[in-house]
Amino acid sequence: MITEDKKEEVRDAADIVEVVGDYVKLKRSGNGFTGLCPYHDEKTPSFHVTPRLGIYKCFGCGESGDVFKFIMDQDGIGFTEAVRQLADRYGVFIPEEVDDEPSEGKQLKEGIYHALKFAGVFYYRNLIENPEAAKALQYLDKRGYNREVFKKFGLGYAPSGGDELYKAAVNAGIDLNYLIEADLIKPSQRGEGYYDTFRGRLMFPIFGATGKVIAFAGRVLGNEKTAKYINSAQTPVYNKSEVVYGVNFAKNEIRKNKEVILVEGYTDVITLNEHGIKNVVASSGTALTSGQMKILHRYGEKIIMIYDADNAGQAAMKRGIDIALAEGMEVQLLELPDGEDPDSFVKQFGKESFDELKKEEASDFVDFLILKADEEGRLDNPVQRGKVISEILVAISNIKESLQRQIYVQYLHQRTQQYRKGSDRELFEELERILKEKQKEDQRAERRERFREERSNRPPDMEMPPIPDQEFAPLDQFEHFEPPTKAKKPDYEKELIRLMITYGRGMVEYICSFTNQKLFEDDELKDFYLDIVERYKKEEEISIQVYSGKPDPFPRLVGDVLLEQHAASDRHHEKVGMKYEKDKNPHRTAKSTIKALELNFYKRKMTELADRFKTAETEDEKKKITRNQVKIQSKINVLTTTYSDDYYPDPESTDTSFVSEKKFEYKMKPRD
Repeated sequence: MITEDKKEEVRDAADIVEVVGDYVKLKRSGNGFTGLCPYHDEKTPSFHVTPRLGIYKCFGCGESGDVFKFIMDQDGIGFTEAVRQLADRYGVFIPEEVDDEPSEGKQLKEGIYHALKFAGVFYYRNLIENPEAAKALQYLDKRGYNREVFKKFGLGYAPSGGDELYKAAVNAGIDLNYLIEADLIKPSQRGEGYYDTFRGRLMFPIFGATGKVIAFAGRVLGNEKTAKYINSAQTPVYNKSEVVYGVNFAKNEIRKNKEVILVEGYTDVITLNEHGIKNVVASSGTALTSGQMKILHRYGEKIIMIYDADNAGQAAMKRGIDIALAEGMEVQLLELPDGEDPDSFVKQFGKESFDELKKEEASDFVDFLILKADEEGRLDNPVQRGKVISEILVAISNIKESLQRQIYVQYLHQRTQQYRKGSDRELFEELERILKEKQKEDQRAERRERFREERSNRPPDMEMPPIPDQEFAPLDQFEHFEPPTKAKKPDYEKELIRLMITYGRGMVEYICSFTNQKLFEDDELKDFYLDIVERYKKEEEISIQVYSGKPDPFPRLVGDVLLEQHAASDRHHEKVGMKYEKDKNPHRTAKSTIKALELNFYKRKMTELADRFKTAETEDEKKKITRNQVKIQSKINVLTTTYSDDYYPDPESTDTSFVSEKKFEYKMKPRD
């Protein structure tokens, strides 16, 4: 614990006017200072700082406190961290706490921060001074950014030489280990030496909430066949799933406006900020996560999402809605005019037009999803219409407050009455079914996690002890729960896993565009699939080698899926009288495997519906089940009668470097 004496020493040393002045423009007024309150939006100053007493007070909203509370509120940190942050700023020595993180870990983090700060200065100076940065300067000039913008946002340029940052950092005495841990350099694969992670790119520093550089993003400047952006890998100071770009600039404005604007790009954040729209952040080049949403909820209650109109942007938007609702935030969506993004719109029309558009056009998530479905023509088709309503109910199911869920269901009923011609009862029943399914899935996930922990904690040569029955709820509470057996795992599920770990990210992206975990019957393979998806999101390596080195059950499952001699669709090929050698074309193999996965899923659903029909008590229930059976049977018919190569589109990528050159082999089906 930090002693009371030390706390008072820090309080005395810290200049509250200087600290508050970093966040609020203060003017002297009598014995104190006044300014616009950072806790609420106001036009007439009512926020007072009294240096003699070391306190602040807003006579508009009532907020008050000392220098510690101010830092805690503005930076979203705890008391101890606030004391240490001010102590570091004003040169007060605070001894290490016994319960603190081990000094070795703290030293590593501090070393990484130092290396990142050095890199930020290095990149900035290269942007300003290095003739090689002409392309970067030209790009920034087209964006309308001047040197003040460069400095404020720490923009820079990474030389293309290969090891210039490495040499400069070593010459400056920075420990090699810190440079590696910060993902600023990587060991050369050709032997001795190191090379810079970022080369020939425009650099965007990523700041933590307190303003420290914690990572970088680098943008390519030409038409090179490489990723447009690359980001720092996970490090001890950077967890990309808990970081949003621009939060250090936006947090106080988010508090004042009680809302945050979420955009997709780094330049969107910079441009909006420079045009006076400061409560804006981006998801740091990654899919939005619950960790990022928790950070945003710390500062504001409402989120306005602006995503691109392409398929990827719309899919990201729908995921973002679910995450924001689960976090308890009010969610609105804003679609800009065709061909515009936040950067271009604000440059062309200005802040006032953006504010007016936001006020007039930002839609509640229910209205927005209905509008998009209408634009896509999905409300004209009875089957698609039902899907749209179900998708919105799934979004509503993420809301934790039951009263809010009820209000949204009733609103959905009003908005879809013209299509449904029924009461809200069916909507509430469907929501209840979705909530029960989510609860069961959470219970299954919790149970799987408990199994994983028990497996990972026991010694390798130790048999798993019997599990007491009372650790789990009765089996009849879990609809799909079956006791562990030696039953053979479905071939098509194993084949899907084999394709993903054999061919990596491109294949994972292709397969996951048509599948989800609900299609899997085997729990272990479902967990394997989810683990692959998680590694894909985190931009981690996906390969046979990685999973062979992970804890049980992955090595066992890898052996199982790789030893499989026949593709999941062999039976289909036998029916049509031919067979091809596996992986002549991996995407074609994937198509037939996905088809088998979907077919078996729908067949299982048909069995479940038949069982439900037997126990249905009312005619309405039976009619509803029959309608579902008709829909699913229709899907089965289409899948059965359509060749997989025609049913699933080819991948967008034309990269076929991993496709085998072996010739197509076939055999005639023997006559009966």
